[in-house]
Amino acid sequence: MDADIGVVVVTHRSASTIEACLERLRAADGVAAIRVVDNRSDDGTLAIVQRHAAADPRLRFIANPDNPGFAVACNQGVAALADDAGVTWLAFVNPDCFVEADSLSHIRTHARQFDGNGLIGADLVDEDGVRDAAARRRDPDFGAMLRSPAATRLGVPMDPTRSLQQVAAVSGALMLLPLILFRRISGFDDGYRLHAEDLDLCRRVREAGAVVAVANDVRVVHARGVSSRSRPLFVEWHKHRGLWRYFRKFEASRRGPAMCAAVFAMIWGRFPFAALRAVLR
Repeated sequence: MDADIGVVVVTHRSASTIEACLERLRAADGVAAIRVVDNRSDDGTLAIVQRHAAADPRLRFIANPDNPGFAVACNQGVAALADDAGVTWLAFVNPDCFVEADSLSHIRTHARQFDGNGLIGADLVDEDGVRDAAARRRDPDFGAMLRSPAATRLGVPMDPTRSLQQVAAVSGALMLLPLILFRRISGFDDGYRLHAEDLDLCRRVREAGAVVAVANDVRVVHARGVSSRSRPLFVEWHKHRGLWRYFRKFEASRRGPAMCAAVFAMIWGRFPFAALRAVLR
């Protein structure tokens, strides 16, 4: 099996899941290198990562003195892969995702059919087998959101007749794409701190003429938001900030001042309620 996949894992207070995540990645087919970028964990995450790095020369880590955000850390991880000449594919894997031995190589097989112009996600499920709606999404339509709360739900149903289903966006919890495509679109937008950076990346991949799709025949368990639970207000703040950035970047120029003001009020008006739910959850 060709070992040409470079894996980037971004951690923050991920001690409860990073052990299993790295064990599975180290055993996965096709993995040439693993880069863990830690965003100032204080729960023992880094000690676990160091132990794996000592046992496997493919694994190296970066310990950030602060938390610059997911997008910045992903770009750091890709930059740290530059010394691995054999890496031609990138896989971004959350520390609470648990791949099977053939998960990444199977996704790579799907991606190869697009000749370097495809970003592929997986069929993500939680520990109970419930599908993650974020694995298959359409682009946000903020005008529609103003008219109907139902438009805020971006999930697209799985098409059971297709092993590879084209969608507008997949979840950043697990995605694979060619290194050359990632560089062509200049990687993740560092302006996002948490959330919406995957929507942004997928949109720019499509705008570059490439395909975004989900490998429906590759199921991966995603425990979801383990590190986020320790800072619910922080997470909700940056989730809403990310949505506003996304709107300004892709849609605001086509909307009038009244529409922009209404979208701003919609996004930030729901923040107190979302924050309260997150705190009480």
